[in-house]
This record gives sequence, structure tokens and C-alpha cells, in this order.
Amino acid sequence: MGECVNIIDGIIDRIADYVFPRRCPICDGVIKISEVKKKRYVCNKCEAEIPFIYEPRCKKCSKPLSDNRLEYCYDCSKRKHKYNTGIALVEHKGPVRKSVYAIKYKNRREYLDYYMSEIARLHGDAIQEWKAQVIIPVPMYRKKQIKRGFNQADEAAKRLADYLGIPYNDKILFRTSDTRPQKELSDKERRKNVENAFHIEENIVKLRKVILVDDIYTTGSTIDACAKVLKDKGVEDIYFITISIGDGF
Repeated sequence: MGECVNIIDGIIDRIADYVFPRRCPICDGVIKISEVKKKRYVCNKCEAEIPFIYEPRCKKCSKPLSDNRLEYCYDCSKRKHKYNTGIALVEHKGPVRKSVYAIKYKNRREYLDYYMSEIARLHGDAIQEWKAQVIIPVPMYRKKQIKRGFNQADEAAKRLADYLGIPYNDKILFRTSDTRPQKELSDKERRKNVENAFHIEENIVKLRKVILVDDIYTTGSTIDACAKVLKDKGVEDIYFITISIGDGF
């Protein structure tokens, strides 16, 4: 009986590999269902090419540091941020840049399973120490989200909340204006672009510690703008998590 079940499972797996193949987030190659069942969502070869961020990293924004005697990156040493601290999984360069853009613009949201599971695996203990009450996605302007069909930050936040066992809520923070893409702007323009772009609708008086989730962090202008409105409503501690982090200034 057991042998028969194993044979049937094998047949089902092969059909799933053919009809609904899971793709590597880096090379887009097929990942066998047997690997997916083990929570492996990336090729062994590609995993070796991913620019994970390790210590030394900036104690504020998580950017990699070239000198382990430093505590903060150039960006954070020059600016006071509204948030407490944050974690980025990888550097926004090379194959990761292409992968993240595929999530945003080509609807490859299944790639998020890999990135969020890796954040939970590598940084879950540190995140739990924040004792956050809720995970909040950085919101997208409603018309833009309808046009795109989804918000990648929202999809990431849902998955991360599930992995970490922290409540998720997308009804707290809203974007009120259709801002220009941050990647097109200078640092000063980024800050102006998202100034007053967010608002709170839900009563959050009981929230004291929250985590913001986005896909990319560059200068922190978007996270700061979100953190400002949350702090204005009484939130004391604000953390962030992103897939990747860019060079900033």
C-alpha cells in the first residue's frame, strides 16, 4: 500500500512539474516540486550568486559596510531617519535587481516565496526581538495598484507575516497621491515626492511597535514618510524589512 502511494505521489509531482512549474527567482529555471516541498525555491548555482548582506552592516538601514569599525553607512551618518532600524536581505545589484523588477513589472510574485522565506530563516530571531504587533505593507496608490493588479510590498508582507507568525494589516496605511517612481529622482526629489503621500485611516491608538515591508530601500525616503505619519498617530517604534537595498546617495 505504501509503495503504491509513493508511486502516485511521484506521478502527481511530475505532472505538477510540467503543468505548474516553480521557477527560480534568479534564472527562471524550473525548480522540481520535490525541492519546493523542502522549501527550496532557488537553484543551487544561482543561490551562490546572490549578494546576501552579512556583517558588517549599517546598524540603522542594513546597508553593507566596507569597514567593520563603522556603525553606520554614509547615508545614515548624514541623516536622521524616522524609523528605528531595518533589515534588507540582499544588495540591489546584479541578478537580484533583475529578479526584483520581474516581481514588480512582470507579475512574478511567486519569487517572493524565496525572498521572504530567506528573511525569516536568516533574520527571524532578530525580527522577533522587535516584538512588533503588526506587519504593514508600504501602500501603492489605488489606481496604480488596480492597473498593475497587485502591490508587491503587500504580497511580500502577507508571506512574511505567515512565516513569522506576526499579524498582517493592509488597512492601516494608505497612499493618497500618485507619486513619481523614486528610481527616477535624486535624493532631495525623493523626499519631496513622498512628502504627505501617506495617511492613516484606521484607529491605531493601541499600536506601539510596527514593521513596514517594501521591496527596495535606497535612501529611505519612502520608509521615512510612512514612519512619520505612523509616529504622528502615536506609534513609538517603527522597523522596516525589504528584499534589497541600493547604494543611496
